[in-house]
Amino acid sequence: MTASDPKADLHFSLQSARDALLWKLDGLSEYDIRRPATPSGTNLLGLVKHAAGVELGYLGDTFGRPSGEPLPWLEDGAEPNADMWATAGETREFVVELYHRAWAHADATIDALALDTVGKVLWWPSGRDEVTLHHAVVRVIADTHRHAGHADILRELMDGAVGMNKANDSMAPGDSAWWEGYRSRLELAAQEADRDA
Repeated sequence: MTASDPKADLHFSLQSARDALLWKLDGLSEYDIRRPATPSGTNLLGLVKHAAGVELGYLGDTFGRPSGEPLPWLEDGAEPNADMWATAGETREFVVELYHRAWAHADATIDALALDTVGKVLWWPSGRDEVTLHHAVVRVIADTHRHAGHADILRELMDGAVGMNKANDSMAPGDSAWWEGYRSRLELAAQEADRDA
């Protein structure tokens, strides 16, 4: 067994979530990456836009390392939830490139600072706004994986694509008939449990 490198471990987990989230956009139309797929408006491109802002905030501004990226949707007076969807003028390319720049900026912060470095989260209440880099990275990993999971469900509902990437669907083996039978068994179990409740 080799020695663990905490920064490398954290970066691997963060990058796998980033890659999974971006993969969900591949092959979809502008409409499909933007359309609200839940009653609360969750959409694929909005999740990417949100993730970019999270990285720039927690792994940049919090540690006195502002990126210089203009994020008008996060400024005072911005429309509520404006970071969770892309306007017609915010192209796929713009949002994806912003996310890539956010990665580079966040990675530079992680590389430059010790994990026990303390920063201040500007949008947290005073007195409870200090956080270590380690805590901030774990928070961003959790948030990105959470949103990659949201994106996985949205994408499956759109066209059946699931998993971490095209080569790794992380699913049990089975063809469409097997999955249809599996889903039917789950539906019957749910109905039976409901009757017995």
